Amino acid sequence: MRQGIHPDYYQATVTCNCGNTFVTGSTKQEIHVEICSKCHPFYTGQQKATAARGRVDKFNKKYGFDAK
Repeated sequence: MRQGIHPDYYQATVTCNCGNTFVTGSTKQEIHVEICSKCHPFYTGQQKATAARGRVDKFNKKYGFDAK
């Protein structure tokens, strides 16, 4: 490997808008995110699965796919 061409690698602190923090590896020392696994609706169970199923059924009906 050539010397001096690679960026520095840090133990980065990731901070979410909800206040959750965790440590990961990155080329930046601090990372700020808007949403994380602690506040995302999919991971917290707040997402409406019935609405998603309704959209899938509508798509299948529109394009003639049979649910067998």
